[in-house]
Amino acid sequence: MRRRLSFALATGLGALLLALALALLLGPQRVSLPSALAGTEPDRAILFGLRVPRALLGALVGAALAAAGVALQALLRNPLADPFVLGVSGGAALGGSFVLAAAGLVGPATALGLVAGSGSAVALGAAAGAAAATALVFALGRIGGRLVPEAALLVGVVFNAFAAGVITLLKVTVPPEEAARMLYWLTGAFGYASAGALASGAALVALSLSALVALSGRLNLLSLGDDEASSLGVEVGRARGAVFLAASLATGSAVALAGMVGFVGLIVPHFLRRAFGPDHRLLVPAAALFGAAFLVLADLVARLAFLSFGSEPPVGALTALAGGPFFLWLLRRTERTG
Repeated sequence: MRRRLSFALATGLGALLLALALALLLGPQRVSLPSALAGTEPDRAILFGLRVPRALLGALVGAALAAAGVALQALLRNPLADPFVLGVSGGAALGGSFVLAAAGLVGPATALGLVAGSGSAVALGAAAGAAAATALVFALGRIGGRLVPEAALLVGVVFNAFAAGVITLLKVTVPPEEAARMLYWLTGAFGYASAGALASGAALVALSLSALVALSGRLNLLSLGDDEASSLGVEVGRARGAVFLAASLATGSAVALAGMVGFVGLIVPHFLRRAFGPDHRLLVPAAALFGAAFLVLADLVARLAFLSFGSEPPVGALTALAGGPFFLWLLRRTERTG
């Protein structure tokens, strides 16, 4: 186990470092690393003012979503579970949108407006929304006292539609500039986050990932089923609640930082499970590293692939473009093997 874990972590760290290096060196404008380190403009401003914060943002969001996907798949015992599909991301978007809408209505000069502008209030609202959505999905997904994965997935899909409708109504009630801000945030576009927003986001993501890593051994038992886990000494309700909170915090932090970026928690865990096996003590930390590398590279593709058009799509559009067909393929594969 130690050798396998060391290999997975070393491989994931190597992939992340490679992705970060590519994201920092490649772009519409050529940058000289020695010149940037020497403080020569515009190389220094492009590298440290634009590319470094954006790459770090992608790494944080990818790590949080991939690790949350592993946890939710273990609880549901279903490889189709994903924060986006289950409605957890939708709940986070709804919670964050309530904060932005409230700040827009009372004015940016108020205490709420100032805190929302810094991102901390949005992060808390998104985390609360993600937790509420997770609780709702798992509560309504129980039939006859037992959690039915298919029912939970259906509840998640319906809740996503409900959240989208409420968010649309919220955008109508706020000033046009606040509605534009909400729309940009919800598309899953990577902006250029401030140092304060990155620091607070990194703290929340680190807290949630640490909790998921600490709970990874129990995830192995919970993935066997409630009765089996209970017979092996796991307090199922308490363990599931702890995983709910950690996965919700991870998803809420990711949505607060970058909006709706879907299917990262579906794609990355699937390939890691095939490469390294089903042990969650290995999968959770590996998913964080490979998820970070995956989203940094996806954002790099979004920046470079559409240069001839003079613009770039939000990275959430690319992950949806890849994740939608992948979800359908995985659904068909699951039906055949099930």
